Amino acid sequence: MIRGLQEENVKAHDFIAASYWYSQIGMMKRALPQSEVYVYLDSKDNIVGFIGLAGEYIAGLFVTHKKQSGGIDKQLLDYVKTQKNQLTLEAYEKNQKAIDFYQREDFVTKEVNVDEETGEKEFVMFWKK
Repeated sequence: MIRGLQEENVKAHDFIAASYWYSQIGMMKRALPQSEVYVYLDSKDNIVGFIGLAGEYIAGLFVTHKKQSGGIDKQLLDYVKTQKNQLTLEAYEKNQKAIDFYQREDFVTKEVNVDEETGEKEFVMFWKK
């Protein structure tokens, strides 16, 4: 399924201007064919979550707003952990919900950077088997 960027995608990072996310669509379209993407389907075969990887880097983990807090994110991450020996990701400091989730899943913060495009502080997080 391919669809445009939706409001719920922007809400997850509401501390960053929506225009930034829309400006990234071209880059995402170019990166997608080279990525591993795993999807979570509901009982009607609708995609309600996905995780995208570029090698051992988690480029994105998203679950539709209506299905959040249902464990779908954990199931997607657990599946990827069975496929990889280590994983890295970046999470914005202001996305405390994501940071808390990854810490519960045994990710540790390796460094803190500032995203040059957004000016937001982000944590580089790492997990190893």
